[in-house]
Amino acid sequence: MTAHTLRWLSHPTRFLFFTGKGGVGKTSLSTATAIHLADAGQRVLLVSTDAASNLDEMLGVALSNHPVQVPGVAGLWLVNIDPDEAAQAYRHRVVQQMGANATDAERATVVEQLSGACTTEIASFDEFSSLLAEGAHAYDHVVLDTAPSGHTLRLLSLPKAWSGFLAGNDKGASCLGPHSGLKMQEARFNQALAALSNPALTSVILVARAETSALAEAARTSEELRSLGLSQQRLIVNGVFHASVPDDAVAHALEAQGQYALAHMPDVLRGLPRDDVPLRAFDSVGLPALRGLLRDTPSALPTTPCHDDTPELPHIAALVDELAAQDHGLIMVMGKGGVGKTTVAALLALGLLHKGKTVHLSTTDPAAHLATTLVDQVPGLEISRIDPKVETQKYIDKIMAARGPSLDDKERALLLEDLRSPCTEEVAVFHAFSHIVAQARSGFVVLDTAPTGHSLLLMDAAGAYHRQMLSAFDKKSGSSVNVVTPLMRLQDPAYTRIVLVTLPEVTPVSQAAALQEDLRRAHIEPFAWVMNRSVLAAHTHDPLLQARLLGEQRQMARMADGLSKRLFVIPFLTEPPVGIAALKQVLKA
Repeated sequence: MTAHTLRWLSHPTRFLFFTGKGGVGKTSLSTATAIHLADAGQRVLLVSTDAASNLDEMLGVALSNHPVQVPGVAGLWLVNIDPDEAAQAYRHRVVQQMGANATDAERATVVEQLSGACTTEIASFDEFSSLLAEGAHAYDHVVLDTAPSGHTLRLLSLPKAWSGFLAGNDKGASCLGPHSGLKMQEARFNQALAALSNPALTSVILVARAETSALAEAARTSEELRSLGLSQQRLIVNGVFHASVPDDAVAHALEAQGQYALAHMPDVLRGLPRDDVPLRAFDSVGLPALRGLLRDTPSALPTTPCHDDTPELPHIAALVDELAAQDHGLIMVMGKGGVGKTTVAALLALGLLHKGKTVHLSTTDPAAHLATTLVDQVPGLEISRIDPKVETQKYIDKIMAARGPSLDDKERALLLEDLRSPCTEEVAVFHAFSHIVAQARSGFVVLDTAPTGHSLLLMDAAGAYHRQMLSAFDKKSGSSVNVVTPLMRLQDPAYTRIVLVTLPEVTPVSQAAALQEDLRRAHIEPFAWVMNRSVLAAHTHDPLLQARLLGEQRQMARMADGLSKRLFVIPFLTEPPVGIAALKQVLKA
């Protein structure tokens, strides 16, 4: 299908839902779209459902869970669904519903029930539902900037999951407190589902880069959204690059990779209306850049080349050497979606295996890419994935086997109904995560994590479990001194090494810095940073890429100036690092 530019801005539906693989530019494009509509005289609400949103940096306005007008854009308001604030408000509403006769002990029990990650998730969706069902009447358009695909699909599946769970069920949902606290939201959930499924009201805009993995994930997302009833879809390919000089191997490799990916995109995407947005010479931060993102005029390029006087950074192979100084440990690879966490995790696992270490490579990412990155099996390397559906069924089977024999048929049916609530998945995934963390006592475990916001929910679950364990041991024995919880292992620098992955761009670096601060608040200190796909390290003289190198140098300076204690680099590669041979070649560079 022929691609056009800006067609999604013609006759837009009321709700515009931007989603896609992390790092493809959802936030930039959704924000630029909201600004464009507001500049045209519409009243627009821009909503972020991403726990790791950087809209505050892009727009220069503090994020809030209440609409805030954006300075410099008449008619544009911004709201961020903050998971912690949403969970706190949800807990307050549920406790208030208990009435005056509830005892302090009963209230404390409910608050404890409402302390887990599944409560945070449903509370965030509650805020999201209220916008779709009743809170958007004051706006002509609502533009939704979502979390990366896997987390977004989880969010969008909640209305159907919870509506089905609530139908005819008057007990259970214990991890969300009293059933009445959840039941009160049923009508709102159903309204949200109706709005999302109405093609006259809602359009889903799948954002991708001209990259095979991003387009493959967009295709998977498209099919899953159709199964949820969201059929009004279109595709935006962001950052399309065309080389402008004949003798630049890096530039022509970058263009060729993009053209190959577009020529071989999945069939499900070929049937969608498509727009291409060209690669710009600037980062999409600030109103001038965001307005310029959707202009048809080409980017202004520098008249003089960028001089590379940046010090050489150590290669990722040097990071493998440092990690291999130990015989075992947990290596968690974290960062914003789309920065190359899976590639880095695979490189570290292969490097450690080559040095004779015992290695287990696993992933918690709901949109895992380990299989497509490695392609083939590696002798001696254990590979696994924490699959939410598989882990949930295992957890249900375990609980039913333990508690079922002592219950009658009616009680077993009620227990099973309770376990079929969507929040069970969060508990099951955490149990699997804890099991893998423990395996690092006898060898290396390299964990490729989900995009940042989802990983933080997992950390939060570790913290909640940590508090529950200590409390239980204190009550039982009067001492918790011998308890070792998953959080304690994550906090132990001799046991856990956190590797933050970023791209040399404003948004990924800021996201990594924010993640580092969140980890430090949990008393977890990152071990190293990896800067992936450095064009500066690859050496190019294409004018557009040269223009972007100036921004890359600024980000390298940020990281070197105290953000990272150890900083390693992977240069942009003229061939994608897919498959064992290609990954090993990267380690030799």
